[in-house]
Amino acid sequence: MRVVAVDDEPLALALLEDNIRQIPSLRLLASCSSAMEALSVLREQEVDLIFLDIQMPGLTGLQFLQSLAKRPMIILITAYEKYALEGFNLDVIDYLVKPVPLERFLKACNKAQDFFRLRQNAFAAGEQEQDYFFVNAEYGLIKIVIPEILLIEGLKDYLKIHMADGKPLVIRMSLKSIEEKLPAHKFFRIHKSYIVALSRITSIRKNSVFLGSQELPLSDHYKDDLLRMVDPGNR
Repeated sequence: MRVVAVDDEPLALALLEDNIRQIPSLRLLASCSSAMEALSVLREQEVDLIFLDIQMPGLTGLQFLQSLAKRPMIILITAYEKYALEGFNLDVIDYLVKPVPLERFLKACNKAQDFFRLRQNAFAAGEQEQDYFFVNAEYGLIKIVIPEILLIEGLKDYLKIHMADGKPLVIRMSLKSIEEKLPAHKFFRIHKSYIVALSRITSIRKNSVFLGSQELPLSDHYKDDLLRMVDPGNR
């Protein structure tokens, strides 16, 4: 994987470079002392993975990450645990707290390698619409088969994914992040806290959506668009 290291502290950057060089699957393209330097590298080269510090002068790591239209995989490395939730809401691969033991660093790299292989395999297979995706959960990667999703429920900082087999999965992720992974013509947000599979809807009555016997709230904000989605003739 082609990687870039970003940290404004020279000693921390040197240690990060050394760790990267010890991992055979990584090829260090550039070391940057600021987010602006990293932006220049991204304009000129294809990058698969960025090791990114958060607290940097000027543009912070999180601001840099939010500014990217096309994101490489990101592993955040910081001295502060308090940014972990925000980082995972931005769909990063992992979050490392300095000082990072080599064993923990290797675990994060292996996770990135797994994502990289999945992405490469999907591209090689020429899949037009992938019917699954992977999420970080239970200290590893969990495969979510899209046709098996009934609905997704937002629970503050977590999501509860209700599956057809009746076994829900709770993960730390935002509704917005998971919505980007779902095919827009098959899933629809009906409320600030719910996304449903359109094929699982059995009826819509007033301000409620029913999935069999399960009743969910339907927000006025989404109601008209939902009705057009399920009944294109109703315009």
